[in-house]
Amino acid sequence: MELKKYFETTPGTGVLSTADDNGHVDAAIYSRPHFLEDKIAFIMRDRLSHKNLGSNPHAVYLFIEDGEGYKGKRLYMTMVNEEKNSERIHTLKRRKSDSNPGENLFLVFFELNHERPLIGGDVKI
Repeated sequence: MELKKYFETTPGTGVLSTADDNGHVDAAIYSRPHFLEDKIAFIMRDRLSHKNLGSNPHAVYLFIEDGEGYKGKRLYMTMVNEEKNSERIHTLKRRKSDSNPGENLFLVFFELNHERPLIGGDVKI
């Protein structure tokens, strides 16, 4: 199944993992990704995950499907670009309420390096 269609139709929970240039790791709950042009994009606030990407552009998005068992995907990605407070962010937001008005928002673009299932799969990264 194509990734865009998979994330549009599959309910579940996502976790974005990043690390700074010293290897200090962070993990945070993130909504399903947006697929724009040939890139994967996430809307991010100016918090630790975003800060880490400034010094280390590599990230992993782990998605666990709702339901019985352990099904989902792991996306290994590299940040390639971002937009700050762009109009496109507001059109893409799935939740229209803003609990922190005035806070900077970033649309962060990633290139997909490798996709693996949630459990198992090849070890080539």
